[in-house]
Amino acid sequence: MGPKEVVALLVGLALLVGTVFLPPRPTRWVSALCVFAAAFVGFRIALSPAASAVIATGLALAAFAYLPALAQRRVVFLVPAMVVLIFATTLLMYAAPGNPFANERVATPTVEAALRAKYGVPKSATDFFFVYMGRLIREGTLGPSIKVLGRSVEDLLLPAFPVSVSLGLFAILLSVAIGASLGVIAGLKKNSAADYASMALALIGVSFPNFLIGAGLMVVFAIWLGVLPVAGWGGYAHLVMPAIALALPSAAVIARLARGGVVEVMQQDYIRAARAKGLPESWVVVRHALRGALTPVVSYLGPAAATTMTGSFVVEVLFGVPGMGQWFVKGAVNRDYSVVLGTAIVYFGMIIVFNLLVDLAYVWLDPRLRTQKAGDA
Repeated sequence: MGPKEVVALLVGLALLVGTVFLPPRPTRWVSALCVFAAAFVGFRIALSPAASAVIATGLALAAFAYLPALAQRRVVFLVPAMVVLIFATTLLMYAAPGNPFANERVATPTVEAALRAKYGVPKSATDFFFVYMGRLIREGTLGPSIKVLGRSVEDLLLPAFPVSVSLGLFAILLSVAIGASLGVIAGLKKNSAADYASMALALIGVSFPNFLIGAGLMVVFAIWLGVLPVAGWGGYAHLVMPAIALALPSAAVIARLARGGVVEVMQQDYIRAARAKGLPESWVVVRHALRGALTPVVSYLGPAAATTMTGSFVVEVLFGVPGMGQWFVKGAVNRDYSVVLGTAIVYFGMIIVFNLLVDLAYVWLDPRLRTQKAGDA
Protein backbone atom coordinates (compact mmCIF):
# COMPACT_ATOMS: atom_id res chain seq x y z
CA MET A 1 0.00 0.00 0.00
CA GLY A 2 1.63 3.19 -1.20
CA PRO A 3 1.26 6.76 0.04
CA LYS A 4 -1.28 7.60 -2.69
CA GLU A 5 -3.59 4.80 -1.55
CA VAL A 6 -3.27 5.89 2.08
CA VAL A 7 -4.06 9.50 1.18
CA ALA A 8 -7.05 8.44 -0.94
CA LEU A 9 -8.40 6.30 1.89
CA LEU A 10 -7.98 9.13 4.40
CA VAL A 11 -9.73 11.57 2.05
CA GLY A 12 -12.62 9.14 1.68
CA LEU A 13 -12.93 8.77 5.43
CA ALA A 14 -12.81 12.56 5.84
CA LEU A 15 -15.63 12.97 3.32
CA LEU A 16 -17.70 10.42 5.24
CA VAL A 17 -17.17 12.37 8.44
CA GLY A 18 -18.15 15.53 6.58
CA THR A 19 -21.57 14.11 5.71
CA VAL A 20 -22.51 14.53 9.38
CA PHE A 21 -22.28 18.31 9.03
CA LEU A 22 -24.35 18.69 5.85
CA PRO A 23 -27.25 21.17 6.25
CA PRO A 24 -30.81 19.86 5.78
CA ARG A 25 -31.41 21.06 2.21
CA PRO A 26 -28.15 19.69 0.71
CA THR A 27 -28.75 16.47 2.64
CA ARG A 28 -32.07 15.98 0.84
CA TRP A 29 -30.48 16.55 -2.59
CA VAL A 30 -27.40 14.45 -1.91
CA SER A 31 -29.50 11.59 -0.51
CA ALA A 32 -31.61 11.56 -3.70
CA LEU A 33 -28.42 11.52 -5.78
CA CYS A 34 -27.02 8.64 -3.70
CA VAL A 35 -30.26 6.68 -4.09
CA PHE A 36 -30.09 7.18 -7.86
CA ALA A 37 -26.47 6.04 -8.05
CA ALA A 38 -27.00 2.98 -5.86
CA ALA A 39 -30.21 1.96 -7.63
CA PHE A 40 -28.70 2.44 -11.09
CA VAL A 41 -25.68 0.28 -10.30
CA GLY A 42 -27.81 -2.35 -8.57
CA PHE A 43 -30.38 -2.70 -11.35
CA ARG A 44 -27.72 -2.34 -14.04
CA ILE A 45 -26.52 -5.85 -13.25
CA ALA A 46 -29.85 -7.34 -14.39
CA LEU A 47 -31.40 -4.66 -16.64
CA SER A 48 -30.47 -2.39 -19.53
CA PRO A 49 -29.00 1.07 -18.87
CA ALA A 50 -32.26 2.80 -19.91
CA ALA A 51 -34.48 0.66 -17.68
CA SER A 52 -32.02 1.02 -14.79
CA ALA A 53 -31.99 4.80 -15.20
CA VAL A 54 -35.81 5.00 -15.23
CA ILE A 55 -36.16 2.90 -12.07
CA ALA A 56 -33.32 4.75 -10.34
CA THR A 57 -34.88 8.12 -11.20
CA GLY A 58 -38.22 7.05 -9.76
CA LEU A 59 -36.62 5.83 -6.54
CA ALA A 60 -34.55 9.02 -6.25
CA LEU A 61 -37.65 11.21 -6.63
CA ALA A 62 -39.51 9.12 -4.06
CA ALA A 63 -36.57 9.41 -1.66
CA PHE A 64 -36.42 13.16 -2.18
CA ALA A 65 -40.14 13.59 -1.47
CA TYR A 66 -40.95 10.97 1.14
CA LEU A 67 -37.81 9.65 2.82
CA PRO A 68 -37.67 10.72 6.50
CA ALA A 69 -34.84 12.97 7.59
CA LEU A 70 -33.16 10.23 9.63
CA ALA A 71 -33.12 7.87 6.64
CA GLN A 72 -31.83 10.65 4.35
CA ARG A 73 -28.90 11.21 6.67
CA ARG A 74 -28.17 7.48 6.66
CA VAL A 75 -28.30 7.31 2.86
CA VAL A 76 -25.87 10.20 2.54
CA PHE A 77 -23.45 8.31 4.78
CA LEU A 78 -23.99 4.67 3.81
CA VAL A 79 -23.83 4.88 0.01
CA PRO A 80 -20.45 6.70 -0.10
CA ALA A 81 -19.33 4.40 2.72
CA MET A 82 -19.90 1.47 0.38
CA VAL A 83 -17.46 2.99 -2.13
CA VAL A 84 -14.88 3.49 0.61
CA LEU A 85 -15.38 -0.11 1.78
CA ILE A 86 -14.86 -1.41 -1.75
CA PHE A 87 -11.67 0.64 -2.05
CA ALA A 88 -10.44 -0.58 1.34
CA THR A 89 -11.21 -4.19 0.37
CA THR A 90 -9.21 -3.72 -2.82
CA LEU A 91 -6.25 -2.38 -0.85
CA LEU A 92 -6.38 -5.32 1.56
CA MET A 93 -6.52 -7.83 -1.31
CA TYR A 94 -3.47 -6.34 -2.96
CA ALA A 95 -1.63 -6.10 0.37
CA ALA A 96 -1.92 -9.87 0.89
CA PRO A 97 1.03 -11.97 -0.35
CA GLY A 98 0.78 -13.44 -3.83
CA ASN A 99 -1.44 -12.64 -6.79
CA PRO A 100 -4.09 -14.45 -8.84
CA PHE A 101 -1.54 -15.60 -11.42
CA ALA A 102 1.22 -16.81 -9.11
CA ASN A 103 0.28 -20.50 -9.56
CA GLU A 104 0.08 -20.50 -13.34
CA ARG A 105 2.27 -23.12 -15.05
CA VAL A 106 3.81 -20.54 -17.35
CA ALA A 107 4.41 -17.45 -15.26
CA THR A 108 6.65 -15.50 -17.59
CA PRO A 109 6.18 -11.72 -17.50
CA THR A 110 4.63 -11.79 -20.97
CA VAL A 111 2.05 -14.43 -20.05
CA GLU A 112 1.23 -12.70 -16.77
CA ALA A 113 0.77 -9.38 -18.55
CA ALA A 114 -1.58 -11.03 -21.05
CA LEU A 115 -3.61 -12.62 -18.25
CA ARG A 116 -3.82 -9.32 -16.39
CA ALA A 117 -5.06 -7.57 -19.53
CA LYS A 118 -7.61 -10.34 -20.22
CA TYR A 119 -9.14 -10.24 -16.74
CA GLY A 120 -8.64 -6.52 -16.09
CA VAL A 121 -6.29 -6.95 -13.12
CA PRO A 122 -3.54 -4.28 -13.19
CA LYS A 123 -0.69 -4.40 -10.71
CA SER A 124 -1.85 -1.29 -8.84
CA ALA A 125 -4.71 -1.57 -6.35
CA THR A 126 -5.96 1.90 -7.26
CA ASP A 127 -5.96 1.08 -10.97
CA PHE A 128 -7.89 -2.12 -10.31
CA PHE A 129 -10.45 -0.21 -8.24
CA PHE A 130 -11.16 2.21 -11.09
CA VAL A 131 -11.20 -0.59 -13.68
CA TYR A 132 -13.62 -2.61 -11.57
CA MET A 133 -15.95 0.30 -10.76
CA GLY A 134 -15.96 1.44 -14.39
CA ARG A 135 -16.83 -2.06 -15.56
CA LEU A 136 -19.57 -2.30 -12.92
CA ILE A 137 -21.20 1.00 -14.00
CA ARG A 138 -20.75 0.72 -17.79
CA GLU A 139 -21.33 -2.98 -18.34
CA GLY A 140 -23.33 -3.90 -15.25
CA THR A 141 -21.14 -6.88 -14.45
CA LEU A 142 -19.22 -7.97 -11.37
CA GLY A 143 -16.44 -9.23 -13.60
CA PRO A 144 -15.12 -12.62 -14.71
CA SER A 145 -13.85 -15.16 -12.22
CA ILE A 146 -10.10 -15.61 -12.56
CA LYS A 147 -9.96 -19.14 -11.15
CA VAL A 148 -13.28 -20.60 -12.38
CA LEU A 149 -12.71 -20.47 -16.10
CA GLY A 150 -15.54 -19.33 -18.33
CA ARG A 151 -17.75 -18.20 -15.42
CA SER A 152 -18.61 -14.70 -14.36
CA VAL A 153 -19.05 -13.67 -10.73
CA GLU A 154 -22.78 -13.34 -11.34
CA ASP A 155 -22.91 -16.98 -12.51
CA LEU A 156 -21.31 -18.06 -9.24
CA LEU A 157 -23.31 -15.84 -6.89
CA LEU A 158 -26.76 -16.07 -8.52
CA PRO A 159 -27.57 -19.59 -7.21
CA ALA A 160 -25.86 -18.85 -3.88
CA PHE A 161 -27.62 -15.53 -3.19
CA PRO A 162 -31.08 -16.96 -2.30
CA VAL A 163 -29.43 -19.47 0.02
CA SER A 164 -27.53 -16.81 1.98
CA VAL A 165 -30.54 -14.47 2.05
CA SER A 166 -32.90 -17.15 3.34
CA LEU A 167 -30.40 -18.26 5.98
CA GLY A 168 -29.63 -14.68 7.06
CA LEU A 169 -33.26 -13.55 7.23
CA PHE A 170 -34.33 -16.66 9.13
CA ALA A 171 -31.46 -16.16 11.57
CA ILE A 172 -32.40 -12.49 12.12
CA LEU A 173 -36.07 -13.35 12.66
CA LEU A 174 -35.06 -16.13 15.03
CA SER A 175 -32.76 -13.85 16.99
CA VAL A 176 -35.50 -11.21 17.35
CA ALA A 177 -38.09 -13.81 18.38
CA ILE A 178 -35.83 -15.46 20.97
CA GLY A 179 -34.19 -12.28 22.25
CA ALA A 180 -37.34 -10.16 22.45
CA SER A 181 -39.30 -12.94 24.18
CA LEU A 182 -36.59 -13.53 26.80
CA GLY A 183 -36.09 -9.79 27.32
CA VAL A 184 -39.78 -8.96 27.69
CA ILE A 185 -40.31 -11.83 30.15
CA ALA A 186 -37.27 -10.77 32.16
CA GLY A 187 -38.34 -7.10 32.17
CA LEU A 188 -41.92 -7.83 33.25
CA LYS A 189 -40.71 -10.13 36.06
CA LYS A 190 -37.77 -8.11 37.27
CA ASN A 191 -35.51 -9.80 39.85
CA SER A 192 -37.46 -13.06 39.61
CA ALA A 193 -36.29 -16.55 38.71
CA ALA A 194 -37.48 -15.98 35.13
CA ASP A 195 -35.41 -12.79 34.97
CA TYR A 196 -32.25 -14.49 36.21
CA ALA A 197 -32.76 -17.51 33.94
CA SER A 198 -33.34 -15.35 30.86
CA MET A 199 -30.28 -13.22 31.50
CA ALA A 200 -28.19 -16.33 32.18
CA LEU A 201 -29.17 -17.72 28.79
CA ALA A 202 -28.36 -14.36 27.22
CA LEU A 203 -24.93 -14.36 28.88
CA ILE A 204 -24.23 -17.84 27.52
CA GLY A 205 -25.31 -16.79 24.04
CA VAL A 206 -23.14 -13.68 23.94
CA SER A 207 -20.09 -15.48 25.35
CA PHE A 208 -19.61 -18.04 22.57
CA PRO A 209 -18.79 -17.32 18.90
CA ASN A 210 -21.18 -18.66 16.29
CA PHE A 211 -18.77 -21.26 14.90
CA LEU A 212 -18.34 -22.78 18.37
CA ILE A 213 -22.12 -22.80 18.86
CA GLY A 214 -22.46 -24.47 15.45
CA ALA A 215 -19.93 -27.16 16.31
CA GLY A 216 -21.76 -27.86 19.58
CA LEU A 217 -25.09 -28.14 17.78
CA MET A 218 -23.58 -30.57 15.28
CA VAL A 219 -22.22 -32.80 18.05
CA VAL A 220 -25.46 -32.85 20.06
CA PHE A 221 -28.25 -32.89 17.46
CA ALA A 222 -26.52 -34.52 14.48
CA ILE A 223 -24.04 -36.97 16.00
CA TRP A 224 -25.46 -37.88 19.43
CA LEU A 225 -29.20 -37.59 18.81
CA GLY A 226 -29.21 -37.99 15.04
CA VAL A 227 -32.30 -35.81 14.58
CA LEU A 228 -30.75 -33.28 12.20
CA PRO A 229 -28.40 -33.64 9.22
CA VAL A 230 -24.76 -32.81 9.90
CA ALA A 231 -24.32 -30.55 6.88
CA GLY A 232 -25.63 -29.79 3.43
CA TRP A 233 -28.62 -28.00 1.99
CA GLY A 234 -31.91 -29.29 0.68
CA GLY A 235 -34.71 -28.84 3.18
CA TYR A 236 -35.87 -27.11 6.34
CA ALA A 237 -33.92 -29.56 8.48
CA HIS A 238 -30.67 -28.26 6.99
CA LEU A 239 -31.65 -24.69 7.93
CA VAL A 240 -32.14 -25.22 11.65
CA MET A 241 -28.62 -25.56 13.05
CA PRO A 242 -26.84 -22.88 10.96
CA ALA A 243 -29.68 -20.43 11.64
CA ILE A 244 -29.49 -21.07 15.39
CA ALA A 245 -25.71 -20.71 15.34
CA LEU A 246 -26.05 -17.33 13.64
CA ALA A 247 -29.01 -16.17 15.74
CA LEU A 248 -27.93 -16.91 19.32
CA PRO A 249 -25.19 -14.24 19.73
CA SER A 250 -27.51 -11.50 18.43
CA ALA A 251 -30.46 -12.90 20.40
CA ALA A 252 -28.45 -12.54 23.59
CA VAL A 253 -27.83 -8.83 22.98
CA ILE A 254 -31.45 -8.27 21.95
CA ALA A 255 -32.64 -9.95 25.15
CA ARG A 256 -30.62 -7.58 27.30
CA LEU A 257 -31.77 -4.53 25.34
CA ALA A 258 -35.40 -5.62 25.48
CA ARG A 259 -35.20 -6.21 29.22
CA GLY A 260 -33.77 -2.75 29.83
CA GLY A 261 -36.38 -1.16 27.59
CA VAL A 262 -39.26 -2.94 29.31
CA VAL A 263 -38.00 -2.06 32.80
CA GLU A 264 -37.68 1.61 31.82
CA VAL A 265 -41.01 1.88 30.01
CA MET A 266 -43.02 0.15 32.74
CA GLN A 267 -42.00 2.95 35.11
CA GLN A 268 -43.31 5.74 32.87
CA ASP A 269 -46.30 7.91 33.81
CA TYR A 270 -48.43 6.90 30.83
CA ILE A 271 -48.19 3.26 31.92
CA ARG A 272 -49.41 4.20 35.40
CA ALA A 273 -52.24 6.20 33.79
CA ALA A 274 -53.25 3.21 31.65
CA ARG A 275 -53.35 1.00 34.71
CA ALA A 276 -55.34 3.62 36.64
CA LYS A 277 -57.99 3.49 33.92
CA GLY A 278 -58.52 -0.17 34.75
CA LEU A 279 -57.09 -1.60 31.54
CA PRO A 280 -56.02 -5.25 31.67
CA GLU A 281 -52.30 -5.78 32.24
CA SER A 282 -51.91 -7.64 28.95
CA TRP A 283 -53.48 -4.69 27.09
CA VAL A 284 -51.18 -2.23 28.90
CA VAL A 285 -48.12 -4.25 27.92
CA VAL A 286 -49.05 -5.00 24.31
CA ARG A 287 -50.74 -1.73 23.42
CA HIS A 288 -48.72 0.83 25.37
CA ALA A 289 -45.42 -0.63 26.56
CA LEU A 290 -44.01 -2.78 23.78
CA ARG A 291 -43.57 -0.04 21.17
CA GLY A 292 -41.37 2.05 23.45
CA ALA A 293 -39.65 -0.97 24.97
CA LEU A 294 -38.61 -2.42 21.60
CA THR A 295 -37.14 0.84 20.27
CA PRO A 296 -33.60 -0.06 21.49
CA VAL A 297 -34.02 -3.47 19.85
CA VAL A 298 -34.89 -1.90 16.50
CA SER A 299 -31.86 0.38 16.77
CA TYR A 300 -29.65 -2.67 17.24
CA LEU A 301 -31.05 -4.58 14.26
CA GLY A 302 -28.75 -2.76 11.82
CA PRO A 303 -25.52 -3.90 13.52
CA ALA A 304 -27.18 -7.28 14.19
CA ALA A 305 -27.78 -7.71 10.46
CA ALA A 306 -24.14 -6.90 9.75
CA THR A 307 -22.99 -9.39 12.39
CA THR A 308 -25.31 -12.09 11.08
CA MET A 309 -24.38 -11.60 7.43
CA THR A 310 -20.63 -11.53 8.01
CA GLY A 311 -20.82 -14.38 10.51
CA SER A 312 -22.47 -16.51 7.85
CA PHE A 313 -19.11 -16.77 6.03
CA VAL A 314 -17.79 -19.18 8.66
CA VAL A 315 -21.12 -20.85 9.46
CA GLU A 316 -21.87 -21.59 5.80
CA VAL A 317 -18.51 -23.26 5.37
CA LEU A 318 -18.90 -25.16 8.66
CA PHE A 319 -22.28 -26.60 7.70
CA GLY A 320 -21.57 -27.02 3.99
CA VAL A 321 -24.24 -24.48 3.02
CA PRO A 322 -23.87 -23.52 -0.68
CA GLY A 323 -24.22 -19.80 -0.02
CA MET A 324 -22.06 -16.82 -0.90
CA GLY A 325 -19.76 -17.43 2.06
CA GLN A 326 -18.09 -20.33 0.28
CA TRP A 327 -17.20 -18.12 -2.67
CA PHE A 328 -15.84 -15.38 -0.44
CA VAL A 329 -13.56 -17.89 1.30
CA LYS A 330 -12.51 -19.55 -1.97
CA GLY A 331 -11.93 -16.17 -3.58
CA ALA A 332 -9.75 -15.02 -0.69
CA VAL A 333 -7.72 -18.25 -0.70
CA ASN A 334 -7.27 -18.28 -4.49
CA ARG A 335 -6.74 -14.49 -4.78
CA ASP A 336 -9.74 -14.30 -7.09
CA TYR A 337 -10.15 -10.55 -6.77
CA SER A 338 -13.37 -10.24 -8.74
CA VAL A 339 -15.11 -12.94 -6.67
CA VAL A 340 -14.02 -11.34 -3.39
CA LEU A 341 -15.16 -7.88 -4.45
CA GLY A 342 -18.40 -9.14 -5.97
CA THR A 343 -19.30 -11.02 -2.79
CA ALA A 344 -18.34 -8.03 -0.65
CA ILE A 345 -20.48 -5.68 -2.77
CA VAL A 346 -23.53 -7.93 -2.41
CA TYR A 347 -23.06 -8.19 1.35
CA PHE A 348 -22.45 -4.44 1.70
CA GLY A 349 -25.61 -3.74 -0.31
CA MET A 350 -27.69 -6.10 1.81
CA ILE A 351 -26.45 -4.48 5.02
CA ILE A 352 -27.17 -0.96 3.67
CA VAL A 353 -30.72 -1.93 2.67
CA PHE A 354 -31.36 -3.53 6.03
CA ASN A 355 -30.05 -0.47 7.87
CA LEU A 356 -32.44 1.73 5.89
CA LEU A 357 -35.34 -0.55 6.76
CA VAL A 358 -34.34 -0.33 10.41
CA ASP A 359 -34.29 3.47 10.21
CA LEU A 360 -37.79 3.50 8.70
CA ALA A 361 -39.02 1.15 11.44
CA TYR A 362 -37.40 3.40 14.03
CA VAL A 363 -39.25 6.41 12.62
CA TRP A 364 -42.52 4.45 12.77
CA LEU A 365 -41.90 3.56 16.42
CA ASP A 366 -40.95 7.11 17.39
CA PRO A 367 -43.30 9.64 15.68
CA ARG A 368 -41.15 12.55 16.89
CA LEU A 369 -38.57 11.65 14.25
CA ARG A 370 -41.05 12.16 11.39
CA THR A 371 -40.87 15.93 11.74
CA GLN A 372 -37.18 16.08 12.62
CA LYS A 373 -34.97 18.07 10.29
CA ALA A 374 -32.23 16.26 8.39
CA GLY A 375 -29.58 18.38 9.99
CA ASP A 376 -30.68 17.19 13.43
CA ALA A 377 -30.95 13.50 12.54
